[in-house]
Amino acid sequence: MTTHKLNELAKTIRSKNAGVNKITFDIIFRDPQTYQSVKASKALTRETICHLYDISAERISDFVEYDPGLAIKFTIYRLRPSGSAGDGDIFGAQQYAPLLELPVNLQD
Repeated sequence: MTTHKLNELAKTIRSKNAGVNKITFDIIFRDPQTYQSVKASKALTRETICHLYDISAERISDFVEYDPGLAIKFTIYRLRPSGSAGDGDIFGAQQYAPLLELPVNLQD
């Protein structure tokens, strides 16, 4: 078993607004083999997201392993609407950072 950081395996890791009350995250891979290996590792699950973002499971509206796009996608509910008082990231574009260093154990 070999451990990698998610940012070493993914082509794209991003977050962005999904309407005024949600932020969506995309982890996209370059090739089917890497995507399938990360998916099989179970490094990215609803539980992982709850732990990484210190949120309850109820805040995750969607979690999808999207095979045609070689992507793992999830969406979380914001604590406050985008652009409202106290919102620190109007576009939701800076919320992906906790995913970068996520350890992924792959079979050799």
